[in-house]
Amino acid sequence: MDNLKQFNNEEIINFIKNGKVTVADIVDSGICPTCFDKKNNHILYGDKTDKIIFENDKFECFLVGNPRANGHTAISTKEHYKDMMEIDDKTCKEIFILAKKVMKALKEIYKAESVYLCTMCDGPMNHFHIQLIPRYSFEKRGAKNFVKPRFEYKEDREKLQQLRKKLY
Repeated sequence: MDNLKQFNNEEIINFIKNGKVTVADIVDSGICPTCFDKKNNHILYGDKTDKIIFENDKFECFLVGNPRANGHTAISTKEHYKDMMEIDDKTCKEIFILAKKVMKALKEIYKAESVYLCTMCDGPMNHFHIQLIPRYSFEKRGAKNFVKPRFEYKEDREKLQQLRKKLY
């Protein structure tokens, strides 16, 4: 669909429910999909409450629902920023300190050899977030780990609880 900004919120929701609009369509229309999802009862990405490993007034940290590796985690700002260039220095410092703490926990709990950090806020609209992708000893090093095939998240309650315990 070309430009969704010409439609009201309820119309966009109906398009989504009827499979006529994708996340890419929303992004291409200049609408932040993360903010839209939060304001509309998680219609795009689904409720991820069960995957949250840390949350405070500024950030939400959760295991990704379609991960590239076990332990694949995203840290998102609650306030909308299109990309890192829009974040004030204090918030930028805080999110990267949090990322370091989460990386350490992921490495320990998932027995990862390394944890890659990336942010790929691209396109007409996005919501700043950091992705943390564990790499295991049986995997080759390098950038190809950022584009490994995604798979369905499988809950591991023990690891989830261990992460929460380390991060709170």
